[in-house]
Amino acid sequence: MSGAGKKVVDVAFKASKNIDWEAMAKLLVSDEARKEFATLRRTFDEVNSTLQTKFSQEPEPIDWEYYRKGIGSRLVDMYKETYESVEIPKFVDTVTPQYKPKFDALLVELKESEEKSFKESERLEKEIAEVQELKQKISTMTADEYFEKHPELKKKFDDEIRNDNWGY
Repeated sequence: MSGAGKKVVDVAFKASKNIDWEAMAKLLVSDEARKEFATLRRTFDEVNSTLQTKFSQEPEPIDWEYYRKGIGSRLVDMYKETYESVEIPKFVDTVTPQYKPKFDALLVELKESEEKSFKESERLEKEIAEVQELKQKISTMTADEYFEKHPELKKKFDDEIRNDNWGY
């Protein structure tokens, strides 16, 4: 196997072990997203399987003696010499260094967005809990109890009454 092909297979194999598909699937909320995610996972597995089978095997060695018997040694030796002189150039990655800083910057931005999202989720969950509590108590709650939780409304109503502004 060539060095570049083996490297691709190794990277793909390591990447597949680090993916927590179940955790990602739990984050999906819509049926369409689940379908797309299933398609992504299936495609990833197919590509990974192809890489594992196709590129992980060494090519079968050429039986030069077999061809010498049928074709003749002079022609086979010429092919063998040419075959052995072929040098496959090493792959030089010139793209990754260009995009690595951009990718790293996006990762930082992603982490910041994730933190903001978690904070906003916590705030919204607290607000939902407060609204649900208020919903349960609203039928038996007095105005004083309500104004204890919302002093800004009490101040607004007191100012309106004091200024004789009854909303007409």
